[in-house]
Amino acid sequence: MAAGETEPDPVSESLYEVDATDPLQRLVDRSEVPSEDVAQIGRLMRALSDLRTAEQRLSEASQQYMKLSQLDMGAIHYLIVAENRGATVTPGMLAASLEISAASTTKLLNRLEQGGHVTREVHPTDRRAFAVRVTPETAEAAMETVGRQQAKRFHSAAALSAREREVVIGFLQDMTQQLSLDDVAWAKGEGA
Repeated sequence: MAAGETEPDPVSESLYEVDATDPLQRLVDRSEVPSEDVAQIGRLMRALSDLRTAEQRLSEASQQYMKLSQLDMGAIHYLIVAENRGATVTPGMLAASLEISAASTTKLLNRLEQGGHVTREVHPTDRRAFAVRVTPETAEAAMETVGRQQAKRFHSAAALSAREREVVIGFLQDMTQQLSLDDVAWAKGEGA
């Protein structure tokens, strides 16, 4: 081994190998699954993990660059899409989208307005409400950094055939459903 190189970490290398995480098959009975398929599924799980890691790094870098929190970035994204759609956004709409309370939305908007990221104006059709807009400067900064990097995913999807995309969509939707916590007692604090 050359100077400065580190030894491969055998644990990290096998984190997504089903045989390493579940050697007694307590979680997944794979007795009928060929070993080549089990290995390929492990590679698929590693690829999903690598994608999550890349997305997390991008999110962290964008938050640091924009000097905003993840929640702030979610609000900015929502406001940019609304602007592109010609939609007028109210604080209530933003609260519903971000799944936060009215009080948290007020704090969020105060922070973003003080930072020059959003404006609040009287709603054009409902004088009792506010319309929230992202500032052109923040929209441009987000588009030229985070947006441009995120948009690169389009090329990966475009490289697939329509049939391949449908398979991937189905796979991701099924996996999302499999991971759902909707009916999981321990996630709701039930049982121990």
